[in-house]
Amino acid sequence: MSVFDILKERGYIAQLTHEEEIKELLEKEKVTFYIGFDPTADSLHVGHFIAMMFMAHMQREGHRPIALIGGGTAMIGDPSGRTDMRNMLTHEDIDHNVSCIKKQMEKFIDFTDDKAILVNNADWLLNLNYVEFLRDIGVHFSVNRMLTAECFKQRLEKGLSFLEFNYMLMQGYDFYVLNKKYNCKMELGGDDQWSNMLAGMELIRRKESKSAFAMTCTLLTNSEGKKMGKTQKGALWLDPEKTSPYEFYQYWRNVADADVEKCLSLLTFIPMDEVKKLSSLEGSAINEAKKVLAFEVTKLIHGEEAAITSQKATEALFEGSGNLDNVEAVEITCDDIGKSLLDILVSTKLIPSKSEGKRLITQGGLYANNDKVEDFNLSLTEDMFSEGYLLIRRGKKKYNKILLK
Repeated sequence: MSVFDILKERGYIAQLTHEEEIKELLEKEKVTFYIGFDPTADSLHVGHFIAMMFMAHMQREGHRPIALIGGGTAMIGDPSGRTDMRNMLTHEDIDHNVSCIKKQMEKFIDFTDDKAILVNNADWLLNLNYVEFLRDIGVHFSVNRMLTAECFKQRLEKGLSFLEFNYMLMQGYDFYVLNKKYNCKMELGGDDQWSNMLAGMELIRRKESKSAFAMTCTLLTNSEGKKMGKTQKGALWLDPEKTSPYEFYQYWRNVADADVEKCLSLLTFIPMDEVKKLSSLEGSAINEAKKVLAFEVTKLIHGEEAAITSQKATEALFEGSGNLDNVEAVEITCDDIGKSLLDILVSTKLIPSKSEGKRLITQGGLYANNDKVEDFNLSLTEDMFSEGYLLIRRGKKKYNKILLK
């Protein structure tokens, strides 16, 4: 089975150019391809994870990935999928984000022995001569055609800055540079990048009279068509400091039944016959498939030890094993005795704000040692820690321990 067949069977491929040529190319050659990641934050999130899985499947079949970090394009901001303009980042912000993202990628993609390449487009974008760039690259872009691109159409109503309008030229130029330097023949990316990817492919074909190709991967959406990876705290980050391994595990453990097959196919390397078997389970038995999903995805991102710890914590809380050693804990000091429980929950980041805590209490969703909290002003007392910790539950399934140092 070729990598194209694998990607097709697992549901990755959304759109592609020149299907038959791509199939033949991937069967006959070891292709160098690239995927771009803009460093708009100091961590990748689960939306990037599917692109990295796309990349990993290609690498496993012998093709060579280029992971492009957009240190240059991040200075502009991608208008794709946006109804408003992105916040402008400083050079210092971007440099910090780039270094963080590199570390995450190196855990996931094998960069040894030239099996993959890591590049930063700041290296060629930041020192461009603007007039030369317009004469050499801009001449190949039709404004009329650019305005029909989906990434621009949805912004025209609110206003599209000229700054953002340049983004497509820059992403197209990235592909052109990588093609010349590394013989990169294909760009992969999320389906929201289709217009930008076509721009790069066509630029190479016009300027170099060479074949180039583009292929997009499915966006991670649930059965209702909504993007997955959003939590109460925001994005589902790959950085354990932003989204803990336990929270990460819990997210996948609690996906809707209808989303299990898609998530197993796209976010794990489990063979498809096993994916079909697991996703065909019905009723309460589907929970076994969700356990496999949560463990495998957490293992890929955070390692096997973190996956086992998260699994044990979940079993202790929800399956009655009684051992709470692995439940995630935060620490406070004796000086915090007498303070408001809500203040402590905010300071330890177990809830984002006091107003969120009050909402939980009003809805009957906050528990301390299995007792429902009903008083906004409830204060901590020493007897709450008689077991050595205070067990906090938010909603039905979010548990943490507060330890007293």
